[in-house]
Amino acid sequence: MEALFIYIAKSAGLVVMFFCVYHFLLRKETFFNTNRWFLLAGLGTSVLLPFLVYTKTILVNPTPVSNFVLSQVPLSQTTPKEVFVINWNYVLLAVYGLGFLVLLIKFALDFYSLQSILKGKKIQQQADFKFIDTNENIAPFSYFEYIVYNSSMYTPSELENIIEHEKVHSDQNHTADVLVARIFCLLFWFNPVIWLYKKAIAQNLEFIADKEAAKKLSDKRAYQYTLLKITTHESCIAITNHFYQSLIKKRIVMLNKNQSRKRNSWKYYVVIPALIAFVLFFQVEVIAKERPQTSKKEVSKESNSTDTYKITKATTDQQLKEIAENLKKKHDVEASISDVERNSNNEITAIKVELKKGSEQNQAFMVDGSKAIKDCQIVVTTEDDGSIKIDFVSENLENQIKVVNKERKVEVKNVQNSKVNCDVKTTDNTHTSVTTSSSANSSDNVNTNTSVSVSVNSDNKQGKKFMIFTNGENVSKNLPQLVIVNGVVNKNVTTGDDIAKLNVRSLTLLTEENAIKKYGEEGKNGVLIIDTKN
Repeated sequence: MEALFIYIAKSAGLVVMFFCVYHFLLRKETFFNTNRWFLLAGLGTSVLLPFLVYTKTILVNPTPVSNFVLSQVPLSQTTPKEVFVINWNYVLLAVYGLGFLVLLIKFALDFYSLQSILKGKKIQQQADFKFIDTNENIAPFSYFEYIVYNSSMYTPSELENIIEHEKVHSDQNHTADVLVARIFCLLFWFNPVIWLYKKAIAQNLEFIADKEAAKKLSDKRAYQYTLLKITTHESCIAITNHFYQSLIKKRIVMLNKNQSRKRNSWKYYVVIPALIAFVLFFQVEVIAKERPQTSKKEVSKESNSTDTYKITKATTDQQLKEIAENLKKKHDVEASISDVERNSNNEITAIKVELKKGSEQNQAFMVDGSKAIKDCQIVVTTEDDGSIKIDFVSENLENQIKVVNKERKVEVKNVQNSKVNCDVKTTDNTHTSVTTSSSANSSDNVNTNTSVSVSVNSDNKQGKKFMIFTNGENVSKNLPQLVIVNGVVNKNVTTGDDIAKLNVRSLTLLTEENAIKKYGEEGKNGVLIIDTKN
C-alpha cells in the first residue's frame, strides 16, 4: 500500500517538473513538433522512471550471526483488547478509487457519444481519410482517420480551411496524444497540474495543425477569419481533435509569430539536471553489506563450532521454551528460564536464565527493570575436545548481571551502568562474578571503554578472596582505587587480601567521571566503597 502511494507521488512530481519547464520556457517558442514530443516524453518518464532504482552498496560492521535466531514477531499468549483504529491508507485509497471511478464513467460516456455519432453515418473514403458529413450541430472534429463536419454550417472556402486543419490532426495521429493525456488525467486526477498538462498538449496540437494547414492554403488571412467564426457555442467531444478550441487569440498569435531561433533549443536540456537530481534524491537504494571481520566471540581455532540463541523484547514464551529445548537437544545443557515479566505491550522487561551442563559450571543471566530489554544472546561454543563454553552477549544493555558459579546462592542489587552496588552471599565452594559495563546512554556520561568486575572466591581451605578487575586486568594485588570503609578513607586496604579480612556486607565501585565528580582528583583511578557487617 505504501509503495503504491510512493509511486503515485513520484509520478505526479515528474509531471509537475515537465509542465513547469514547458510552461515557463517552451510554450512561447514555435518548436511545436518538438514540444509535442517533449510533453509526451514527460508523461512516459513519469511512468517509467519511478521503477528504475540505482542500488548503492555500503559496508557496515557485521552483527553476530546465529544458527538459531528467534523470530522478531511477538506471538501474544493473551487475546488483546480490540481497539478501533482508522487506517488512513485505506481511506486515501477509497477516495482515490472513487475519483478514478467517476472519471472512468465520464470517459466511457464520451466514447459512447462518439460511437453514436459515427454509427450508421455515410462515409466518404478519400485516400487515408474517412469523411462524415453530419446534420448534427457539433463542431468539426477528427478521430484517427475519421473527419466529421456539418457542411451546411460553412461556406465552401471555410469548409476547405476546416478540412485541411483536421487532415493534419488525422495524418499525424494527434488523437493518440489526446487519449494518452486523458488516461493520465484518470490516473492522476488528484493532481491539478495534470489537467493543465492535458490542456497544454491539446493547445500545442492545435498550433501544429494551424501551422501545417496554413502552409497548404493560399489565403492565410481567410483561415484566421475561419478560426474566429468557429468560436461559437457548438458542442464537441472531449476525446477528439475538434476544430474549435478556446484561446483562439493565442492560436492566431502563434500562427503569425516568427520562427524561434534554433539557439533557443537549449531550453529543452534544462530538464536533464532536474531528472538527475530526482534520481539521486529518490531513486538510490542503499543496501548494507557486512564488512568481513573477525567476531569478538570467535574462538582461536577455526574448527570450533558456535551456536547463538537470541532473546529480544518480543520473544514469546513459546520461543523461550524452544531455546531451552534446543540447548538440551544440541548441547545437553539444562536451561531454566523464569521470572519473565512483560509490560502492557507484551515486551519482556525482566527475565532470568540459568544454564547447567551435568556437574560443570552453572551460569545465570538476569535482567530486571521497568523498560523493555535490549537484544541479548546465549553463545554456546563447542571446543575441539568436546567441552562446552557458554557466554552471554549483549550491547548497550541496562541492568546486566552475569553470574558464574557451581553450587551458589547469590543476590545482586542495583546494577546500573558503571556503578556496581551488590550484596554478596556465598555458600560452599563459590566463585561469584558481578560484571557491569559503562553505557553510552548513562546519565553520568561514563567512558564507554571502561568495564569493572568484582570476584569473590570462597574456598574451605584457602578462605575467602576478593579480586578486582579493571578492563580485564587483575589489580587486586595493588588496588588503584581509593578505598573507603564504612564512610572513612582507609589507606591500609590496598589489596584484595585486605578486603577478604573484612566482614564485607556490600561493595560499591565508582569509575572515572562518577568517582572524580564525587571525590575529586583522589578518585581519578576509581573509588571502592566497602560496608562491613560490623
